[in-house]
Order: sequence, then structure tokens, then C-alpha cells
Amino acid sequence: MGDAKKAIAEGKTLLGIEFGSTRIKAVLTDYDYNPIASGSHGWENRLDNGIWTYTLDDIWGGLQDCYRNLAADVEKQYGEKLKTVGAMGFSAMMHGYMAFNGKELLVPFRTWRNTITEEASEKLTDLFGYHIPQRWSIAHLYQAILNGEEHVGRIDFFTTLAGYIHWQLTGEKVLGVGDASGMFPIDSSTCDYNQKMLDQFDELIADKNLGWKIRDIIPKSLPAGAAAGRLTEEGAGKLDPTGTLKAGIPVCPPEGDAGTGMVATNSVGVRTGNISAGTSVFSMVVLEHSLSKAYPELDLVTTPSGEEVAMVHCNNCTSDLNAWVGLFREFASAIGKEVDDDTLYGTLYRKAMEGDADCGGLLAYNYFSGESITGFNEGRPLFVRRPDDRFNLSNFMRTHLYTSLGALKAGNDILMKEENVKADFFFGQGGFFKVRGVGDRVMAAALNTPIKLMETAGEGGPWGQAILAGFMVQKSEGEPLEKYLNEKVFVGGKVETCEPDSADVAGFDDFMKDYNAGLAIERTAVDVLK
Repeated sequence: MGDAKKAIAEGKTLLGIEFGSTRIKAVLTDYDYNPIASGSHGWENRLDNGIWTYTLDDIWGGLQDCYRNLAADVEKQYGEKLKTVGAMGFSAMMHGYMAFNGKELLVPFRTWRNTITEEASEKLTDLFGYHIPQRWSIAHLYQAILNGEEHVGRIDFFTTLAGYIHWQLTGEKVLGVGDASGMFPIDSSTCDYNQKMLDQFDELIADKNLGWKIRDIIPKSLPAGAAAGRLTEEGAGKLDPTGTLKAGIPVCPPEGDAGTGMVATNSVGVRTGNISAGTSVFSMVVLEHSLSKAYPELDLVTTPSGEEVAMVHCNNCTSDLNAWVGLFREFASAIGKEVDDDTLYGTLYRKAMEGDADCGGLLAYNYFSGESITGFNEGRPLFVRRPDDRFNLSNFMRTHLYTSLGALKAGNDILMKEENVKADFFFGQGGFFKVRGVGDRVMAAALNTPIKLMETAGEGGPWGQAILAGFMVQKSEGEPLEKYLNEKVFVGGKVETCEPDSADVAGFDDFMKDYNAGLAIERTAVDVLK
């Protein structure tokens, strides 16, 4: 405690704050990245006139409550007022659309969750030859133009949530390149927006006579480690209305949650990857070479240093699996046996590993909602089998573990089998990995790649942003982020590695033959079960 107390008193600490979709979280670390205090604030987006949004009151009230809780934690633990820190940074869920004229927000914040830009997404993908997902900021902007929305002619700046927070606290209209890569395609050789595509977009909208070009209104893109401004007097008051926090603190480039996730799992180097698997699941791998063409199943973003990353994002992962585990809990309770989570999940998951590598022919779909990877706008959880399939508890549970990763595997098969992308490993995090030797083994089989699990997941995204703040002020001249993480941050931590088992890999491939063929069954279920 003494060292932490001294660090707080001397301002030798680092602060990361991340706006997640359900929680805003702050993590304070020492200069060695050991978390010493935290604070959080729960929030939910709202559907307002058909738009998923958070209000400005939601944003600032949430940020101030999160910071207040952090400051209270510091004082409670160490008896110190939080007056300053060595550096700070802000990150948030990527994409979305915040458009301004001066400081006036022209339309309510349109979050990544909205699927209202299909026309723009398709037209821009065709124009650029580069996949532009619906949630990207440029898709939102172009859809507003296509819709003839009055506000587009008055825009003088548009940005993401993290970019907005940073602008308001520092006065700087900038973005970390990782977050910028969810606004507009990036040229990794320059860590800047793709100039050819900027020109193409300007030509596309030239007849609209809007009075601006895209470069004029989009935030400046900055790589990790770049100076991105300092906390202003006004910004300090917005973050801490008590007036205790002092202005002048260096602030690193604002990042997206994908970038902070890469940093928090030490997956920013070429051929490294990370996977977050819980209610939804996504994987990211840092590419050695660009893809040969655009794929609707794959998003291209970048690391906080600008290296190109392929992302496979799936809406569904463990919800149906958890529902089946809940059914077994209900049965146990009905016969008078109360079972705790560790025993219940551990027993069922380990039983799955006794099953056939191909699940004995059983088939399931975990589609609580639509799944864009396989072309579904809606989903129906489904379990199906042939009369002569090997139906037992082991195969049943293994099937539901496999299908939790079915869409993820479909997307990664494009990367690895069609584009010959190589990954040395993926770091895994999330509830899917709660039973060691099961979730990691199934994921290794799905991706035919080693899966690494850290002893702890640290503090996730806000911890990753604190690391980026520290990198800005502590790095050596010219020191790459990858080298800094390997030598200054992730030193001596325990890591478990699960190598893919060849029989499991072959079995998962066999399961996917039924999975792909059986999508017709899922399609019928969606059509019939209204």
C-alpha cells in the first residue's frame, strides 16, 4: 500500500477510462501497470425513435459518476485525494456517428448497434472494393446523405464516442488509428486514412454541394505513443466537477475497444490474435499481408500502431449453451440436488470432452439473434439429430460447445483456408474459457491454432488504455508498441497454452460439414417459427 500511496501523492500513476456498451470503467495503475484503484458506472443504450443511442446527459453523467467512484476508491484505500495522474486516456466502443456544428450535436448519437445503413454500406463497399460494415461511421454519414437529412450540410466535425470525449476534455479533434479504422479505411503504411478512398468519397458526393470535403470533417488519425493534447481547465471540470483534479495532464490518443483489447492481451504483433468469447464472440488477427479481396464476413481494422487486423464478429456465442446448462440445473433442483456454478459447468463441460470428436452426428444452432456471418437477420435456437446418431450427454454437450463457435469458425476459415492467413496463437478471454482444458481445447480445434490464456485478464479495456497512456510518456525514442508490451508490461505473468489436437481439428471440420448443410434447417425454422 505504501508504494501505491506514494505514487498517488506524487502523480506517478496512469488512468484509463473505457465506455463499454453496459459499463463505463476506470482503472488507475502505477507506472508498472499494476491496478491500484478502480471505479465504474452501469448504463444502457436506449431505443429513441428507432435509433439506439445514449444521450449527452448519459455520457457526461456516467463519466462523472465513474470518475467519482474511482476517486472515492483511492481515498478509501490510501487516504489520498486524486489530484493528478502522470497520463490518462479514454476509449470506447467503436464505430457509430456523432456529428457536430461547433459544439452542437446535430442528431442523437447513433451507436454501433444500429443497422440502418445497409444501402450506404453496400454502395461504399462496391466503390472502395473494401468491406464497409453498417456500423462504421462513414456508412452512417453516407446514409444520412442518401436520406437527404438536413443536418449533413451543416457538419463541421464528426467522430466516435471516444473521439468526442477526448475533444471535449482536451480541445483536440484526434483519434487513435485503431478507433479511426472503424470510421474510414486506413492506409497502414501511413497510419492515416486511405487517400484514394477519401478522394473517391468526395467525388461520390460532389453533386450534393455540401460545402465540405471528408478530410475537413474527420478527426486526425494518430498512432499509439503520439502526443494527443492535455487536459484543459474546462476538461478537468467536466471530468471532476469537485475541482480537485488539476488540468495539464497529458492525454494519449483515444482508442476503440478493439484496440484496447489487443493491448490488454498483448496481441498487437503480426501473426498474433485475440478472442473474446461470451454472449457474443469476436476474433482478431494481425495480418502479414493484405487480403486479396473484400469479404462481407470480415471487418478490417488496425492495431493502435496501425497494423492491419482482420476481425470476425459474431452475434451469438454462449447464450444457448448457458440455457441448456440452466435446464440441467433445473433438473438437479427437481430431484433435490442444488449444484453451484463451478460444479455444474465443470461437470458438463468436462463430460463434453469424453464425446466423439465430430459430436456423433448431432447438430445445433445457437442463434438467439441473427448472424451476419452466415446470412441471417433473425435466429432460432435449434437442436436436431438423425435417428441413428450417437445421442448421449457427452456428444450433446460437445455439440453445443462446437456450435457456439460455428459462425466464428466459418469466418476464420475464409481467412486461413482461402487467404492463407497465419496466426501463431490467439489469446482467449471471456466466459467460454471458464473451464480450463475445455473452452480453450474446443477453440484450438475450431481455429487449428494454439490458444493462450493468461492467469488473469487484468482489468480489460480500461487497463489497456492505461497502458497506452503509459506508453506515450514512458516509451524510448522509436520504441515500437509490440516491443514495449513484451519487455515492459507482460513480463513474468503466467500463461497457459493449449495446442490444437489433430483428432479434435478433424472432428470439428466434420461437424462443420453438417453445420453448413444444415443452415437450410435454420432458415426454415426462422421462416416457420414466428
